[in-house]
Amino acid sequence: MDYSLLDFIALVGSVCLFLYGMKVMSEGLQKAAGDGLRSLLSAMTRNRLTGVATGILLTALIQSSSASTGIVVSFVNAGLMSLEQSMAVIFGANLGSTFTSWLVALLGFKVNVGVVLLPLLAVGVPMLFLKKHQLKSIGEFLIGFSFLFMGLAAIGANVPELDKNPELLAWLKSVTGMGVWSMLLMMAVGLVLTIIIQSSAATFALVLVLCSRGWLPFDMACAMMLGGNVGTAIPPLLASMGGNTAAKKAALGHLMYNIFTAVLMLAFFFPFTSKFIVWLTRDVVGAGDPTALYSAVLSGTTAGEALQPMAGSVAVGLALWHTVYNVLSLVVMIWFTRQYVMLVDKLVKNRKRDEEEFQLKYIQAGLLNAGELNIMQAQREIVVMAERVDRMLGMAKQLIHTRTGTEEFNKLYTRLGKYEDMSDRMEIEIANYLNKVVEGRLSYEAKMQVATMLRWVSEIESIADSCYNVGRTLVRKEEIGAHFGDENYKNIDTILKYVSEAMSNMIVILSDVENVGSDDLMRSYNKEREINNYRNQLRTENIENINQKKYPYQAGIFYMDIVGEVEKMGDYITNVIDGVNEQRRRHLLNQEEKEASIKMEQVAKND
Repeated sequence: MDYSLLDFIALVGSVCLFLYGMKVMSEGLQKAAGDGLRSLLSAMTRNRLTGVATGILLTALIQSSSASTGIVVSFVNAGLMSLEQSMAVIFGANLGSTFTSWLVALLGFKVNVGVVLLPLLAVGVPMLFLKKHQLKSIGEFLIGFSFLFMGLAAIGANVPELDKNPELLAWLKSVTGMGVWSMLLMMAVGLVLTIIIQSSAATFALVLVLCSRGWLPFDMACAMMLGGNVGTAIPPLLASMGGNTAAKKAALGHLMYNIFTAVLMLAFFFPFTSKFIVWLTRDVVGAGDPTALYSAVLSGTTAGEALQPMAGSVAVGLALWHTVYNVLSLVVMIWFTRQYVMLVDKLVKNRKRDEEEFQLKYIQAGLLNAGELNIMQAQREIVVMAERVDRMLGMAKQLIHTRTGTEEFNKLYTRLGKYEDMSDRMEIEIANYLNKVVEGRLSYEAKMQVATMLRWVSEIESIADSCYNVGRTLVRKEEIGAHFGDENYKNIDTILKYVSEAMSNMIVILSDVENVGSDDLMRSYNKEREINNYRNQLRTENIENINQKKYPYQAGIFYMDIVGEVEKMGDYITNVIDGVNEQRRRHLLNQEEKEASIKMEQVAKND
C-alpha cells in the first residue's frame, strides 16, 4: 500500500485547515452582523415559519448546524426563546446546513476558485489593520473563505489514489457491498466522524472528496451524510448537560428530530437515493449520473481528467440529496411542532429550584459557543442577580423593624448573610463567564459592552454588601445598647423607599437595555438627586437632634451609619445607570456613523 503515516497526517492537517477556515469565516460574519444578529434572533421567532427562516439564516451564517443549534439551546437556557420557538429554529437549522453543501459542491467542484483564493487573502489580510471594525470583520471572513477552500483542495490532494492501492480497493468493495449492513455501517461512521469534528459541513466535505475519488459508491456516501445529520445533535446535547431543564429539552428535541427523520429515511433509503435523487440529478438538473463515477473507478476504464465531469455530478447529487432530505423532513415535522414539544416535556421533567440555594439560571460554561450571542445570556443573569439583591433590600428593611436579639431577627440576619454570599459568588461566576466570552473573537462594540457589564456586576454586588452592612450595624447597635426613636425609623423607611424605587427602575432598565429611553434614565438620575438631598437633610437634622438631646450621640452615629449605607446603594445604582447610558450613547453614535456612511455612498453614486 503506497500510503504512509506522513500522508495520513497531511490529510488530517487538511481537514483542520478546512475547519479553521470555517471557524474564521463564521466568526467574521458574526462580528460583522453584531447586534443585528442578536436582534434578528429575538425578533424572528414569533411563529413557526419565521422560526424556520431564522434557523436557515443562522446556520447559513455560522456554517454549522451543531453550532447554531448550540446557540439556540443557549437562548432557551437564557429564557430568550421558548421551547416551541426553538424547535422551529432547529428545524430550519438542519435545512440551513445545506447551504454549506452547495457552497462546497458548486465552488469546490464546478468553479475553479483556486485562482482567486490568494487574491482574496491579498485583500483580506490588509483589512485586518484598518481602523473600522466592521471592515476588519469582513477581512476575517475573506481569510476564512480562502482557508476553507484551500483546506478542501488539500483534502482532495491528500486522499490516496485507489488505483495505486489495490488492497484498499478490495477492502472497500467488501465493506460497501453488503447492502443494508453497509448502509448502517456508513451511517455509523458518519455519526462518529461528525461527533469528533463537531461539524456536519466538514463531514460533508470529506464525504464529497471520498465519493468523488471513487472511494465510496453514491448511496454509501449518502448514508454517511445521514449519520452526520444525526451526529450534529450530539454536541449541543452534551453542552446542555450543564444547563437548565429548558436547555436540556431543546437539545433532546434536536436529537429526537434528527433520529425520527433518519428512521423515516431508512425505510425509503435505497429507492429515494438510487432512483429519485439520481433521476433528479441526471434528468432534472442535468448534472449527469452521480453513480457513474464509482462504477468507472471499479472497472478501471476511466481515469484522470475524464473523471472530473463525473466528480461534478457526484457533488451536485450529494448536495441535492442533503437538501431534499432536509426539506422533506421539515415539511413532515413542522406540522407536529406542538405535539413534539409536548413529548419532549414529558420526557424531561421540570426540576424544582430552591431560591435560597446558589445557582446560575441562564449561563453555563458548557453553552459557551458564540461570543457575540452569549452576551445576551450574561445580561439576563445580571438581571437575576439584581432581583436577588432587591430581595436583600426588602430583608434589610424588615430587619430594621425586627427586634434585635430575637430568634426572628437572627433567622432574618442569617438569611441576609446567605444572600450576600450568593451575590459574591454570582459576581465571580458572571465575571468569569464574561472574561471567557472576551477570549473569543468579538467585535469592538461587543468588547465595550462586556466591559460595561463587568461594571454592572461589581456595582450590584456592592448594593448587596450595603444591605448586609445595614444588618451588621443593627447588631452593633444592640451590643452597645443604643435605641432609635419613631422619627428615626420613619426617616430610614423614607430613604429606603426612595432607594427601592431606584432599584426597581434599574431592574426595568437592565431587563431591556437595547430599548432604554432617555426618560427612563432621567427618572433614575432624578431619584438619585432626591436620595442625596434627603440624606443631606437627615444629616443636618441629626446634628440638631443630638444637640437638643432628643437621642444620645451613640444612637445618632448608628442612625447615620444606616442612612449612609442606604445612600451608598443609590450611588451604586446610579453607577449602573451611567454604564447603561454610556452603552446607549455608543450605540446611537454607531447608528449615526452607519447612516452617515450610507448617505456618503449614495452621494458618491449620484455623482
